[in-house]
Amino acid sequence: MNAILECTNVNKSYGKTDAVRNLGMKLEENTIYGLLGRNGAGKTTLLNMITGGVFPDYGDIAIAGLPLRQGDTPRDICYVREKNFFFGGAKVIEILELASSFHKNWDWTLANELVRTFKLNPNKKIRQLSRGMESLVGNIIGLASRAPLTIYDEPVLGLDVLMREKFYRLLVEDYAEHPRTILLSTHLIDEIAMVVERIYIMDAGTILLDDDVDNIRTHSHLLKGSSEAVRAFTSGKRVIYEENYGNGALVAVYDEIGEAERAQAGRLGITIDGLPLQKFFAYLIEGGEHVE
Repeated sequence: MNAILECTNVNKSYGKTDAVRNLGMKLEENTIYGLLGRNGAGKTTLLNMITGGVFPDYGDIAIAGLPLRQGDTPRDICYVREKNFFFGGAKVIEILELASSFHKNWDWTLANELVRTFKLNPNKKIRQLSRGMESLVGNIIGLASRAPLTIYDEPVLGLDVLMREKFYRLLVEDYAEHPRTILLSTHLIDEIAMVVERIYIMDAGTILLDDDVDNIRTHSHLLKGSSEAVRAFTSGKRVIYEENYGNGALVAVYDEIGEAERAQAGRLGITIDGLPLQKFFAYLIEGGEHVE
């Protein structure tokens, strides 16, 4: 597979604050990715650099193999921002018409269908929309653009659970018929776990981990037992979080645990449970562990 986006040693500072530091990322064609991180992790700064809004202090960004230079506006990218800058006096249909002029693969049939599906009034002005409805306008643009690289920054803000599920379902259905690269930037890992194929976890401006979702599920475990037993059992394993209570310990590991090791853990009085993805994310961020 070919890389549609590649970031190499990308850095960006604002004054004394390092927003992005020594960051590497590679997105292949026709794959759905998740970019996860808490607020202030540097996600939006990274996305702004990828889409040409700001330029890195140093490091390289390439789109479809072509280096991104200062002042360039990358083609064939659709960036749906967390905070849209739609003109409040414009109607929904006028915003869609404007967006269509920037995307050569724009699909009006899909756009109109999504307007009906989400029960948006095309003649309503942007300033009259709720936060959730405004998010939907951006999400419709992202889907209808059919851009080879489509980036969503917190796409479900202001949406209730049913609307969020509907958006993700429609995204997957359209992706199945029209494959492209999609990057979902969010802090809601459990919601996108059934959608994305690979995840980048970002904190303090750098990537802590990138891996396939299925691999994260099979390699993340929560161990409980006596401190001495757990310490011995986890020796040599990748521990991402540890918490001690009295003579006991709770430890999150990101490593393979085979059947023989599980039997050994049982003899040591250690319980091994799967780790929900949201917990894995929280433990990784709290522990600050960079996982290779």
